[in-house]
Amino acid sequence: MTQTQSAPPATWSPPAPPTGTAQPAAQAPSRRNAIAQWFQGTPGRMRAFLILAAVVSILFGIAAAQGHAQSNGALERAEANAAQLVRIQGIHTNLVSANADATNAFLVGGLEPPVQRQHFVDSMAAAARLISEASTAQPADQNVLGQLNTTLITYNGLIEQARANNRQGLPIGSQYLRDANSVLQDDSLPLVNALVQANEKRVDDEFSGVGRGTIWVLVGGLLTLAVFVITLRWLARRTHRYLNIPIVVGAALALIVTILGGVSLSSASSAASDTRSDAYAKTLALSTARIAAYDARSNESLTLIARGSGDAFDKAFNTASATVDDQLGKSSGTTDGLQGLWSDYKAVHKKVRDTDTSGNWDEAVNIAVGTSKSENNSVETFKAFDTQSAGQLQSTSDDVSNKLSDARSSIRFFGWLGLPIGILAALLVAWGMSQRLEEYR
Repeated sequence: MTQTQSAPPATWSPPAPPTGTAQPAAQAPSRRNAIAQWFQGTPGRMRAFLILAAVVSILFGIAAAQGHAQSNGALERAEANAAQLVRIQGIHTNLVSANADATNAFLVGGLEPPVQRQHFVDSMAAAARLISEASTAQPADQNVLGQLNTTLITYNGLIEQARANNRQGLPIGSQYLRDANSVLQDDSLPLVNALVQANEKRVDDEFSGVGRGTIWVLVGGLLTLAVFVITLRWLARRTHRYLNIPIVVGAALALIVTILGGVSLSSASSAASDTRSDAYAKTLALSTARIAAYDARSNESLTLIARGSGDAFDKAFNTASATVDDQLGKSSGTTDGLQGLWSDYKAVHKKVRDTDTSGNWDEAVNIAVGTSKSENNSVETFKAFDTQSAGQLQSTSDDVSNKLSDARSSIRFFGWLGLPIGILAALLVAWGMSQRLEEYR
């Protein structure tokens, strides 16, 4: 019997990798080694400084552009919000002007003077137009302006009721007039005052933000100059060449942009600050003075309409008149002639009150509505103040817009150049370093 020899046990061995297939595990170390070798030695450090200086240069360009854009945007928004505030104040002025016309015309009885009636219509139309413009210019004000429009519909309806009853000689007309005045004072004007406060805050916030752009330029510029100085110093020690012209030019560009950009932004901030404390403040003071003057004029008429029971209206006149004096004082230098005109009106008002309290109500009304034979009357003296104050308000308002626009013009040039100069400085660094790297090839 033949004995069969058993075969040796089989063993497993891994398949050989296909020819030309790279080992993934070996790739990562080789890449890291290549990167590390790229930064080794003096040439590697040159590359590191090149990358650092170039990146910082571009970031500086971005920071300079951002700083100028931020300041320019703040000035632009300050100008727009100041214009919006003037619109809101214009709405306020037209409303109290219309109310002054309505109350003064009511004293005439029957058909009011056509000129005064037309002025009332024009004032209400101007207020409606300004409400529409303000709603378009500042969406944040749209809701309150819509509420204001609703109150004015009620006010206008009550005024028409007062006129209709007054033409028929019905005493209830005076009650409609007082109700209209209450709607204006209690419903409409609080909404206007809320809009004024909101826009004043917006303007103040933007004025405060004008100078913040300077920080971007100064911090970015100083950091860039520090990197350039360190780079030049390291190159001088390693290569024994004390100046690398392209890098020095790049550093000079960064220095010029830092100095001129900082100066332009500081000048713009200073101009905005001066505008805020001068033309803008005077615009607000004049606007407030005109509003208070019309309020006083309304209360003069309401005092006479009340026929002996108008002490509250007389006190309201005195309060409004004191506000006019105070606000004209704040705009001193612009309104020197206005103070005299307002004093003339106050003198005529005193004559109206003295005539009324002495028992001659009819003559007091004649002085108030301008039909008196006396030399001065309330209508003409108030009109003189109104005309001149309106012209001066327009002048100061235009001054605000012009000064803010000029401040914006002074920083636009550097805002456009910031990023291109940053890129140019980065290219100069690359050029300067490439000259030294060539020596190691």
